[in-house]
Amino acid sequence: MATYAQEVDVVQSTVSDIPVVIPCGGQGTRIREASDKLPKPMISVGGRPILWHIMKMYSHHGFRRFVLPAGYKAGLIKEYFLHYREQHADFTIELGSHQPATFHNADEAEDWEVTVVETGEQTETAARLSKVRQFLDADTFMLTYGDGVSDVDLTALLEHHRSHDLIGTVTAVHPVSRFGELKTDDHSVTEFMEKPVIDAGWINGGFFAFDAAFLDYVNDDSAMLESDPLPKLTSEGKLSMYRHEGFWRSMDTYREYIELNGLWDRGQADWKTWSD
Repeated sequence: MATYAQEVDVVQSTVSDIPVVIPCGGQGTRIREASDKLPKPMISVGGRPILWHIMKMYSHHGFRRFVLPAGYKAGLIKEYFLHYREQHADFTIELGSHQPATFHNADEAEDWEVTVVETGEQTETAARLSKVRQFLDADTFMLTYGDGVSDVDLTALLEHHRSHDLIGTVTAVHPVSRFGELKTDDHSVTEFMEKPVIDAGWINGGFFAFDAAFLDYVNDDSAMLESDPLPKLTSEGKLSMYRHEGFWRSMDTYREYIELNGLWDRGQADWKTWSD
């Protein structure tokens, strides 16, 4: 039986052809204070869902095709994109007629192709990927988590992946301390650093690049990406690492939600690599 990789066109895709998978099924149980009524990727940072920020990051590098495996309250994600322009653009509408609204902000009409797929509330991330395979019709696809932002160079990440000729590439980042760090002399504090990056070791920062062959490592009953397909890929020597020394944050807790919103409000959102 032919593998999935053999069934798709093996011609190297251009960036605009490459699908970006962003799993959106999580409930965000550790961030209930921000909202217990939204899927985690729809929780707002700076007035827009963190999902929107992630998509803008990819769009800045030329990616325009997004595949969103949804689960918990999937209808809210569908509604957001079905009415995207109405929510973000200025418009004029004649309420007494049946004519459509006239929109005034052309820049609010993102050049995105967005596919939202209901994949089940209890489905794990690897199974969510399997359930959207029909929309991954290129030789390569990108994947990242729906709660992390970064200034990672996605163009360089893709080039790194292709140059190493392996099935997958993971972006490695340094962890961020949960606590502020104090530097002192004998009697006083000489420097106070709020939540510094820990310059020791690497962790999985998301922002993956995969060949289509990775879809042969998952199925509709798979568990989390980190518990089976990624370790298997690693054991076979087919997972590359792209080191990122810059900004990276995951919005996993309410404290991190507050931090990201504070950075945005102060104009210090290093993940904002796009221009308005």
